[in-house]
Amino acid sequence: MKRLFISLYLLVSLSFLGIGWTLDSIWQNSVEDSGAMDAPLVAFAQLLVKTPQQDREKHLNQLDRNAEYPLKLVDASQIALSPESELTADHLLITSQGDDHQLHFIKVGQQVLIAGPIEIDPRARLRGLFTLFFYLSLAFVPLIWVWPLSRDLKTLKSATREFGQAKWDTQIELSPRSQVLPLAMTFNKMSRQISTLIENQKHLSNAVSHEIRTPLARLKFALALMPQYCQPNSDPARRNECLDEMKQDVKEMENLLQELLTYASLESQQKDIQFEHCALEVLTEQTIEKLASSVSAPVKFIKPSKPVYIIGDSLLIERAIQNLLTNAQRFGRQSIKVEIKQSEQQVSLSITDDGQGIPIEDQGKIFEPFYRSQSV
Repeated sequence: MKRLFISLYLLVSLSFLGIGWTLDSIWQNSVEDSGAMDAPLVAFAQLLVKTPQQDREKHLNQLDRNAEYPLKLVDASQIALSPESELTADHLLITSQGDDHQLHFIKVGQQVLIAGPIEIDPRARLRGLFTLFFYLSLAFVPLIWVWPLSRDLKTLKSATREFGQAKWDTQIELSPRSQVLPLAMTFNKMSRQISTLIENQKHLSNAVSHEIRTPLARLKFALALMPQYCQPNSDPARRNECLDEMKQDVKEMENLLQELLTYASLESQQKDIQFEHCALEVLTEQTIEKLASSVSAPVKFIKPSKPVYIIGDSLLIERAIQNLLTNAQRFGRQSIKVEIKQSEQQVSLSITDDGQGIPIEDQGKIFEPFYRSQSV
């Protein structure tokens, strides 16, 4: 808004000065200033005031031979003027005579000096046109500024209407010189973020429905068989085995819910990440030991030749390692390998298994929350 105000203020101010100066220069160069004769008449009238009344006609006749317009002296009583018109000795009173001539009056003692009729310069009538052009120009210049702004605001309005119709990928394209470009960029950023959140929500719904379906079906099946295992002649070992399977299914669903809560927590606390120095080797080894009971395949940990320290949030790094190990255990066959490598510029932690791998077409989406490949 500050940028808009400054640009409009400068445009109006500079336009006012520029148009006014230009028209004034054209007027001065094209039309003779009718006031150029005022000073000589006033000076001559003051000279006549100092001259005896009987000698004034003599001086007037001498000047009248060379004057460009008639001059005459009359008694003030012979002049009938309107009440608001007042004659003075140092100021001309100008009246119109027809459409093309003027009369100039100035007081000389008890007499009045009359100059004219003086023909009006035809170009002087252009003064009104110059004034009209000046105001029209001032009205037109802000229009040059307002019209692109109005056009861009209409584009923004149309985009917000489409966005309100659930077109989440709506983007606004404006000229780099647009006054509302920062607003459009903010809208585009918001649109991308909301589109990403909605896409993640879809993945989340699909993942939850797919992941929870299997343990829930097993749990329902086990509950259906439970009355048979409660009979007096039922096998206690088989009953205990069924209970253990039910506990495992409940634990699997509990882990899934924990994943959802963790994801929601990370989404709402992105600005609360605690960066600190972490010993990556120690953190990785502790995570492997923590998951040793739940990971069936053996884990081979290839340690670096010297301790590796990084800066990051240790809890989130541990969570990432845990997720990778869990996926390796789920989709691997017989072996899991964890390796830390360090170079001059970077540190890499790789967790590999002997599973079928991720299809090439899905590799660009594996970091999207809860994305699940169709081949899995």
